[in-house]
Amino acid sequence: MGRSVDPWNNDAMTTTTKLTRMDESTAEQWAAIGKETMDNQGRVADGVLALLRSLADITDGFAVDQLTHCLQTAMLAERAGANDEMVVASLCHDIGKAVSVPNHPKIAAEILKSYVSDDLYQVIRAHQDFQGRHYYHHFGGDPNAREQYRGEPWFDLAAQFADEWDQIAFDPTYDTLPLEHFEPRVREIFGNPKSL
Repeated sequence: MGRSVDPWNNDAMTTTTKLTRMDESTAEQWAAIGKETMDNQGRVADGVLALLRSLADITDGFAVDQLTHCLQTAMLAERAGANDEMVVASLCHDIGKAVSVPNHPKIAAEILKSYVSDDLYQVIRAHQDFQGRHYYHHFGGDPNAREQYRGEPWFDLAAQFADEWDQIAFDPTYDTLPLEHFEPRVREIFGNPKSL
């Protein structure tokens, strides 16, 4: 067996065998993995920023690309006095479109889940049904789909997000700030997970 190690010691990985099987793992190996994971937490923000940048290639019939839409949504939230978590969630609400448009709210919500409040997680997860008030009828859908969430503690926040920020953020003349404006907040939020 390896010697006991301080999990916060930078040499922790050199004092234990690297993990090859979870069913044969040790507390020391998990301590080293936890330390290394936290030391490398910055890569999460790097990945989120890269996914956001990739949205510049997606327009799908809107007047602006999806990155600009996300930037405008975050700008509207910021200008309305929303806190940093809400601004970052607004920025990332459509990040799932980089992978799949039909289930993009759930993808975005899962990316945010460990970094924002549960209410914000729920807002992003359900945002399409709230935004649907403004367009679901064009597809034969229920424009009152948001009503299934009435009574949830986050209902009013989701309605504000959809009605005041998200659904109006497709304006090519809006004074949209670049992604770099939001980068420090993205790094702060994604650098401090609430859970692993």
